[in-house]
Amino acid sequence: MTYRATGSRLRRLFPSMAGLAVVTLLTAGLAPASAGTSRAEYQDPSLPVQQRVDDLMSRMSLRDKIGQMVQIERDAAGPSEVADNRIGSVLSGGGSTPESNTPEAWADMYDRYQRAALDTPLGIPLLYGVDAVHGHNNLRGATIFPHNIGLGAAGDPKLVQRIGAATAEEVAATGIDWTFSPCLCVARNDRWGRTYEAFGETPELPKKMTKEITGYQGKRLGEDPSSIMATAKHYVGDGGTTGGEDQGNAQLSERELRKIHLEPFRKAVKRDVASVMVSYSSWNGTRMHAHEYLVQDVLKRELGFDGVVLSDYDALHQLDGDDSTLTASEVRESVNAGLDMIMLSTDHAKFLRLLRQEVESGDIPMRRIDDATARILTKKFEMGLFERPFAQRDLLPTVGSDEHRALARQAVRESQTLLENDGVLPLSPEEDEVFVAGSNADDIGNQSGGWTISWQGSSGDITEGTTILEGIREVSDSKVTYDERGDGIDGSYDAAIAVVGEKPYAEYEGDRPEGVRLSEEDLNTIAKLRSSGVPVAVVTVSGRPVDVSERVDGWSALLASWLPGTQGGGVADVLFGEYNPTGKLPVTWMRSYEQQPINRGDHKDPLYPYGYGLSYRS
Repeated sequence: MTYRATGSRLRRLFPSMAGLAVVTLLTAGLAPASAGTSRAEYQDPSLPVQQRVDDLMSRMSLRDKIGQMVQIERDAAGPSEVADNRIGSVLSGGGSTPESNTPEAWADMYDRYQRAALDTPLGIPLLYGVDAVHGHNNLRGATIFPHNIGLGAAGDPKLVQRIGAATAEEVAATGIDWTFSPCLCVARNDRWGRTYEAFGETPELPKKMTKEITGYQGKRLGEDPSSIMATAKHYVGDGGTTGGEDQGNAQLSERELRKIHLEPFRKAVKRDVASVMVSYSSWNGTRMHAHEYLVQDVLKRELGFDGVVLSDYDALHQLDGDDSTLTASEVRESVNAGLDMIMLSTDHAKFLRLLRQEVESGDIPMRRIDDATARILTKKFEMGLFERPFAQRDLLPTVGSDEHRALARQAVRESQTLLENDGVLPLSPEEDEVFVAGSNADDIGNQSGGWTISWQGSSGDITEGTTILEGIREVSDSKVTYDERGDGIDGSYDAAIAVVGEKPYAEYEGDRPEGVRLSEEDLNTIAKLRSSGVPVAVVTVSGRPVDVSERVDGWSALLASWLPGTQGGGVADVLFGEYNPTGKLPVTWMRSYEQQPINRGDHKDPLYPYGYGLSYRS
């Protein structure tokens, strides 16, 4: 792992071991230990993980085991309720934060949950998960890296591994053990609202970028104190749905599913990814969450995945076509299909009741419960949670640190993809006076996109960082004038920069069946800049290609900035020649959205082909 932490957390041993040995589990038929009795095997870190798992499971009741199979949103259950139900994991969904969204408050919240879990008879620690998909993006002030589509344009696996390691430090500092990242989908239709979560349209890109797993987890899970569990998602084919519909149906042959969509997961398993999240989507009409062949036979047996298979958020509710309530058949189908842990917003009490009912009736075999429980406990032991269960507060200074922000700025530089240039770029920081305009020029929320502070993201000053305009002003030593709508420009400037594109969205809220086009506001702004007679460089801030073919001939330059995150100075570095653009298109840029889906090798005529990208010099 690139980043190393101090040893203070390693010296913080699990508290009250002797007391824990005294409070043994009566429901498992064990007599209370007397004072001075040696601790149970599962409490001994010198023993092999498998031996510890076997010992602990021998002490667990059915109630204990099925509790481990639940992951509940923190808003739905406080620490005492989580402990009472023996729940195995808690999550913060997008925007689910402590009241004071600070690193210290996150650590305090985590420790409260963990203390409650440790105070149960067996003292099994919790796993806590978040969607840290481009940095610790729920936390205000954390370093927000470019979304995956930009990292795919950068094409630098070592950089992505370093980003994973930096993110792991910031996440572990607040106590969190588990990130639902990386997304290894292959985006085959840019109408899809999750296109920016993909590294690109070919399996080669996400396969290379599985190095992020090593960044999150380290060379071996739990070996480094800042190691967190990674999640390969969404298994499998969510980027290949018909029409690019989120949570839709991938109508593909098995050969095509395997060739395009399965390969990144095969590579993730080889990298010992700790968990795999199953997709909301379907394959030829069968929901992935009920697909025993793809989960049990392919993922677990053929690929040899031995980690935790996690459901997506409330996905079980969709299996019978009515997502308003959870049913016994949905519980039965998903658990028998091979899911080990079920992510729920609410309904944990009902899920536990139904799961117990299905087990006691024999409709879910006990061996399936034991398999799921063992997989979950194995990761908890490998993570070292029984020995060091609390937040790593010695890592708190890394959150939003200068070192991590410098890494993010480098990632932004490498992701910039130059598509058109008549010579206006690079601008001279010493000589060129520039006019900056556009809806995304001075908006940290817009340039960070979805999954930033909240699920959908939002415009405005939502977190700390440098906007693209602020970056331009930092880099340029000449006059920089800004007006969002382009008002006040005249012919005295050497160039104009229009920073335009999409507003934040996530998942199905970003589906665009009619295509992605610039807004009338953005088009009017560009028209004002062009009317001045100065060269206009257009910078698109977006999670996918924007339909510009009818207008690009009138622009002096076009730079795809994707969704750069909080370090907008990296965009300015490229605009002013501090860094030579090296980004290459990770997706095919269509001439019009009528061409969608359009991908490498399908013999359509794109505006810019997959892998295209200009530089200032060879």
